[in-house]
Amino acid sequence: MVERREFNYIRHGTQVLTTNLHLATGKLLAPTIQDSRTEADFVAHIRQTVNIDPQAPWVFLCDQLNTHKSESLLRYVAESIGDTQDLGEKGKTGILKNMVTRQAYLSAPEHRIRFLYTPKHCSWLNSVEVWFSILTTHVLKRGNFTSIADLQQKLTRYITYYNEYLAKAWNWSVIKTKDIQQLIEKVRQIECTGSFQGLAG
Repeated sequence: MVERREFNYIRHGTQVLTTNLHLATGKLLAPTIQDSRTEADFVAHIRQTVNIDPQAPWVFLCDQLNTHKSESLLRYVAESIGDTQDLGEKGKTGILKNMVTRQAYLSAPEHRIRFLYTPKHCSWLNSVEVWFSILTTHVLKRGNFTSIADLQQKLTRYITYYNEYLAKAWNWSVIKTKDIQQLIEKVRQIECTGSFQGLAG
């Protein structure tokens, strides 16, 4: 019989892993493991990542989560790129008015730090999601964690191991042209209908 988890396993707590997959190397950058994933947590994670090379251009690919378009993230980006213009007021005016205006600012191609967003219901287009699947298979699926500290330690050790021995540049060339066209059509369908219908693989 295939191994199964018992129904009465003891849950010792949860953690949130936030990380960045560097496509040119396949390595994970600045992983953070913490109790929550609030707006402040995400800004702290982005700040930690940018501090790896503060003057470098950074492009982050994110899904449509509200914390990825927050007021504090926009203020951090504006400060980091030296933008001193009036940003307005959240919910009322200017760039800070709503998520649409904040996303437009955060995505601006002229910014040294910018964010690109997968279409709604398409977070699976983000390559870090593939890595999370690898993590689930290698560490979490049959993992046994006696405490939060134990979970953190095992995640950190695996990330170190992965970066040293398994990471490789992200290769899009393995996708056939026909597959790419099918993928583009599926994304268009999702953007138009707002629903996910039958994409396999």
